[in-house]
Amino acid sequence: MIKHLMDYLRLVLFVCGVLIGIQVPGFVDQYGQRLEAHQLEAKQSLAEFQHDADRFFAGDISKLIQHYRKNNDPVFSAGGESIESIYQRYVALTDALTRFRQHSYSPYQQVILAPQTDIQAEVWKNYSHVILLKPEAIAIGMLLGLLISILCESVLSILYVGCRKVLAPK
Repeated sequence: MIKHLMDYLRLVLFVCGVLIGIQVPGFVDQYGQRLEAHQLEAKQSLAEFQHDADRFFAGDISKLIQHYRKNNDPVFSAGGESIESIYQRYVALTDALTRFRQHSYSPYQQVILAPQTDIQAEVWKNYSHVILLKPEAIAIGMLLGLLISILCESVLSILYVGCRKVLAPK
C-alpha cells in the first residue's frame, strides 16, 4: 500500500515538475518580447532628440544634453535631465537586448542572473501560461520533473526513516 502511494506521489511530482519546467521557455520568450518592446519604445522617445543632436551636434546626444543643462532657464535645464534619463534607459535596454541575443543560453542566463527587474516584474504580473513544444522546453520540463521527483522523494524517505527510528519500540 505504502509502495503504491509512493509510486503515485513520485509520478505526480514528476508531472508537476514537467509542467513547471515547460513554462520556463515561455516565460523567457515573453521576457524577451517585452524587453524588445521597451527598447523600441525608448528608441522612439529618443528619436526627436536624436534628430536635434544630428542637426546641431553632429549626432552626439551627450552634447545636446549638456546644452540643455547649461541653459539658465530651470525648465530647459530640467529637460536635459529628462533627455538623459530617456537616453540612459535606451542604452541599458539596448545592452540588455544585445546580451539576451548573444547565445542560445543567454536568454536563460539573463532572466535568472541579471534581468531588467522592472521588465521581469511586468512579465510575472502579466504572464500567460503557455506550453511551447520546443526541444528546449521539453528538455527543461523533463529535467525539472526528474529533479523535483528525486528531491521530494529523498526528503520524504529521510523523514520516513527518521520517523520510524523515533517511533520504534525500545
